[in-house]
Amino acid sequence: MKELLVTIASGLVENPDAVNVTVDEPNEEGVIVFHLNVAEGDMGRVIGKEGRIAKAIRTVMRAAAARSNQKIMVEID
Repeated sequence: MKELLVTIASGLVENPDAVNVTVDEPNEEGVIVFHLNVAEGDMGRVIGKEGRIAKAIRTVMRAAAARSNQKIMVEID
């Protein structure tokens, strides 16, 4: 799952070396939180107009997690 998020984000940004993903342990509800960090100048590319790209990233990640019976959440830091 982490590799998928890195691949998606790296394709969107100008500085793919600055893409960093950290993963938290599952919380009491079993939700795994992925924290996506990108360069300051690439933040707009990842979020998109009115958050459309961020919403699409979250949708793709939730769909991939559902295939492996996981619950995830993506936070863009």
